[in-house]
Amino acid sequence: MDVMNTHEIHQLALRLLAGELTAAEFADRLAHPAIANLGEAQVDLDRGRRCGFPEVVFAEGKTVPAMAKIFQALLESGMDVLATRMSPEQAAALAAEFPAGVYNPVGRTFRIPRATVGPDGSAAAQVPCGKVAIVTAGTSDLPIAEEARETALWTGAQVSLIQDVGVAGPHRLRANLHLLEDADAAVVVAGMEGALPSVVGGYVACPVVAVPTSVGYGASFGGLAALLGMLNSCAANVTVVNIDAGFKGGYVAGLIARNAARGRCRT
Repeated sequence: MDVMNTHEIHQLALRLLAGELTAAEFADRLAHPAIANLGEAQVDLDRGRRCGFPEVVFAEGKTVPAMAKIFQALLESGMDVLATRMSPEQAAALAAEFPAGVYNPVGRTFRIPRATVGPDGSAAAQVPCGKVAIVTAGTSDLPIAEEARETALWTGAQVSLIQDVGVAGPHRLRANLHLLEDADAAVVVAGMEGALPSVVGGYVACPVVAVPTSVGYGASFGGLAALLGMLNSCAANVTVVNIDAGFKGGYVAGLIARNAARGRCRT
């Protein structure tokens, strides 16, 4: 049985006081995980409580009307929306219905931030929750890096992007190391032989999430060479996600950053 912690109950209580939940809804949320039954989709509205962040929509293969229903269910439950692997055609259709949505054509992501209202009734800026650095080996890795960046932004992290600092010119990384000094997590995106995460791991005191990409010539085997190279990294702080999995890298880094920020607040 799932049991809410004090922070989660506090967040629900704030929504109750703000009028976003009725007393009956508040009691029901305490007792039962929430699911939005949309027919073609069963949207998990309780995932943020259990796993740290809300459900994310994988856009490939989904119709625009189906995604619109999912987006609406998430927004009505007070959650920021993130969809990955979205085509320009899907994004154009959804932007008409959700004008607050932001489409990143390079990363193929679509984000809709929920409205945050301050005490005076005006829109309030969200306070960044931890720091994530996204590092790319080459410009060809940028689509996957942008997916990671948009995901980390969706988690609430403060995100910096360091581009084109691969091992073919190691002095480029050294010139940007100051941007990594206070990161809670780094996402390093690289194809070819996948060496960059090991190099970054040797410079930073934070977890490094390595994302292999399918960028490379024939013997890179669509990113398999980079994946195996990263899995065999001698840097102890490097962990690896799947090929071209920018979303997964950004999500894990965002979770690490948020937990690190909470730890600082407690000390």
